[in-house]
Amino acid sequence: MLISQVISQDHRYLDECYDKLKAASTLEDKIKWRNILVWNLARHAISEELTVYPAMEEHLGEKGKELARIDFQHHQAIKDGLSQLHFLSPSDPQFPSLLEQLMDNLHRHIEHEKETDMPLLESAISKVESERIALGFMRTKKLVPTKSQPGAPSRSSLT
Repeated sequence: MLISQVISQDHRYLDECYDKLKAASTLEDKIKWRNILVWNLARHAISEELTVYPAMEEHLGEKGKELARIDFQHHQAIKDGLSQLHFLSPSDPQFPSLLEQLMDNLHRHIEHEKETDMPLLESAISKVESERIALGFMRTKKLVPTKSQPGAPSRSSLT
């Protein structure tokens, strides 16, 4: 699979987790789906930061560095939301609005990647390179922490 396909597939899964959280009828199920969403979104974000954004910087030059900076800013807002949501009970009155804010930030970021990042990156690399980046993303996602740290570095080591 190409990196754009893997990223899109992961985005769809995050939306499924959100839908299941929203549809959950018991507090226990809401906590379960909150945790699954938080864990998977943290892994997704960190894996992008370690594999996709360095590839953008490498293959797209200054434009890639600029896009990666924008993406890291998006991720910071998402990480902040994840940190708050992770420690808040779904029964808390603030939970629904924090969840919606997180998902709004996530969907803005998804749209940016879908419309800008992925088309530019895919056009600059070969199919084999795209598949290599995708494999790195999937492998990294299995190894990274399940809790994103908002205070973690918010820029690539290449910049």
